[in-house]
Amino acid sequence: MPITKQRTLEYVEVEWGTYIDRFYRLPKELQTKRVKEMGYEQFRDMLAHILAWWEEGMEIILAVAEDRPFERKKYDFDAFNAEAVAKYKSWDETEFKSHFEKTRQKAVTDLRSMKEAAFEIRRIKSWIDGIFIHHAREHLVTLSRFLVMDMLENEWAAYIEEFNGLTVEKKNEFLPQQGFGSFHDLVAHIIGWWEEGARIIMGILDTPGFTWENHDVDAFNAELAQKYAAWSDDDLYQHFHTVRKALINLTADLPADAFLNKDIESWLTDDVVGHYDEHPIPA
Repeated sequence: MPITKQRTLEYVEVEWGTYIDRFYRLPKELQTKRVKEMGYEQFRDMLAHILAWWEEGMEIILAVAEDRPFERKKYDFDAFNAEAVAKYKSWDETEFKSHFEKTRQKAVTDLRSMKEAAFEIRRIKSWIDGIFIHHAREHLVTLSRFLVMDMLENEWAAYIEEFNGLTVEKKNEFLPQQGFGSFHDLVAHIIGWWEEGARIIMGILDTPGFTWENHDVDAFNAELAQKYAAWSDDDLYQHFHTVRKALINLTADLPADAFLNKDIESWLTDDVVGHYDEHPIPA
């Protein structure tokens, strides 16, 4: 998973810079539903959690980048998150949101001041992934074009190569955990759902009242394994990247209001974002 200075800045400026506004474009009932699905009573409490980890992580990132000492901690995540919510509970709403935005902008300034080489340091990469990149997926309340494009251009682009870089032992542990007998079948499964999602999204865009049948997931997965069983690994992996690039083009060309269509958003979220975290290549 590549983590660069430019990519990090794009997450903080684009994904997180539009996060609150995108949330408030959702219908009220959907706002409530998605926040509760994340385990929070209020959107503000989730923002407090996100903010606290930014503050914690950026302090360490800068210390490491500047070769300064910092306190090493073992985190009780539940306690840390509860403290974050409690810390901002009494803040005025306007004051809190202003602080959130100022913290985000300061993170941009601080990250921009760091040398490119700092983004190769393992501890810095780990914190960046945790508080800016993975957190955007973990607390995905409304999908953005940026996140879909980034996942396809980075995480998914490196997926096959990362699997091939595993030891034999790790490969043999990983595949049964994913419910597949071979990596070939797992890649076929990913491709098939991408193709189905793209077909439905294009149908929604092109045909008013477009409908589709929901699949029996197990039966569809079996069909996909059979469909690609005779393909060589090389041909299948090439097709994986062909379909991935087609999804990039589809996403780039979507009208802005497509991301407010619950069906289009759902297919992209499940196929591109959720599917990656469902089948993550181990480190």
